[in-house]
Amino acid sequence: MIGLTAERLLAAYAQGVFPMARSADDAQLYWFDPPERGVLPVGGVHVSRSMRRFLQGCGWSASIDRDFAGVVAGCADREETWINAGLIELYDQLFQMGHAHSLEVYEGSTLIGGTFGISLGAAFFAESMFSRRTNASKAALIWMSSHLRRTGFRLWDTQYPTPHLASMGGMTISRADYHRKLGFAIRRRAQITSAPLPNLQALLQEMTQTS
Repeated sequence: MIGLTAERLLAAYAQGVFPMARSADDAQLYWFDPPERGVLPVGGVHVSRSMRRFLQGCGWSASIDRDFAGVVAGCADREETWINAGLIELYDQLFQMGHAHSLEVYEGSTLIGGTFGISLGAAFFAESMFSRRTNASKAALIWMSSHLRRTGFRLWDTQYPTPHLASMGGMTISRADYHRKLGFAIRRRAQITSAPLPNLQALLQEMTQTS
């Protein structure tokens, strides 16, 4: 951690490298550039029929950057986490710089899920997500997929592929392919706050049009 600044962290992401801690109590960060990378299709996540029906009746709402600290805390609040205090501080600095963003999902006024990540050019590096209600993290990804497309992003990095992400259209690509896509994306411009987040009705209508 010594000497690691928000600017250096951004430079690492631009090279395809990201840090993790072994636990919340571990002050040391370890750097990764895995041979296989997980990515989600911008604007093209898979939404099952059952999930569409659920969204039609849930009454949830979502926002961008309304409670960044709350989303990061929600993501770190689990028995095993790679998000330590040093990373939380760096994420907050990146948020203040306009390079880290959160998407919150609400049930009424209660934060029930969300996701956060780092933006650089037209690349979005998803860090983590959390859920306090069934399907809340899925809803966050669906909202984020739509919003990244609306605001011009070209790459949605999920670091490691997982079965959960694969069920939503996540793909596994090689390190070399990832670096090519990354090099293209970071040279483009996108701004996650350049368009309003769609409300649930608009999101459902968009899914109908693209299905």
